[in-house]
Amino acid sequence: MANNIKPIHKSKHFPIDQLVCVGNYELEKTIGTGNFAVVKLATHVITKTKVAIKIIDKARLDEDNLKKTFREIAIMKKLRHPHIVRLYQVMESAHTIYLVTEYAPNGEIFDHLVSKGRMPEAEAARAFAQMVAAVGYCHSRGVVHRDLKAENLLLDRDMNIKLADFGFSNEYSAGAPLATWCGSPPYAAPELFEGRQYDGPKADIWTNTTPTFGNNEVGVTPE
Repeated sequence: MANNIKPIHKSKHFPIDQLVCVGNYELEKTIGTGNFAVVKLATHVITKTKVAIKIIDKARLDEDNLKKTFREIAIMKKLRHPHIVRLYQVMESAHTIYLVTEYAPNGEIFDHLVSKGRMPEAEAARAFAQMVAAVGYCHSRGVVHRDLKAENLLLDRDMNIKLADFGFSNEYSAGAPLATWCGSPPYAAPELFEGRQYDGPKADIWTNTTPTFGNNEVGVTPE
């Protein structure tokens, strides 16, 4: 599947809940929602591959958030790692952006911890190692995630970690501090709460421990 942005030629803006197909994909159930987007499970009509399609309503985005969306797309295009959700294709109409991504059928590690409780130590160590590998790869490519949390760690069919949601991610230069407050408060590094400039990779490393070992050792999720 190509990573190029392809236009979808439609003259009418259909409500998301009325869409039955996008490009070569048949839409199925909703598997996620956000402020500006809905995520649908979908199947490629030829290969029968299951994918997740993030459907973004451009009418609900101001100029700043639209720029962040295109930055997220640009960053995901440059990342290719076994423990990072892959962006397969981007399509765009006058009103909507569609991000076709890898589907992780076992959902969020957050929900796994809520329903199953603590992971066995060996399982938690495996998940943590995979998360560290994914984040380390991002840093090697000049990218900081800035929103590492259990809700953004997905599990594939073999219970492998897939790092997702690069909406707050950004590119960085070594030694150049960042200043934008973003991410989720229960996981954030102290310097963000203090309103100080911060080292992007180090802030990622701080939050790295919370989604798996932090949650797992205390047996609860942050509130």
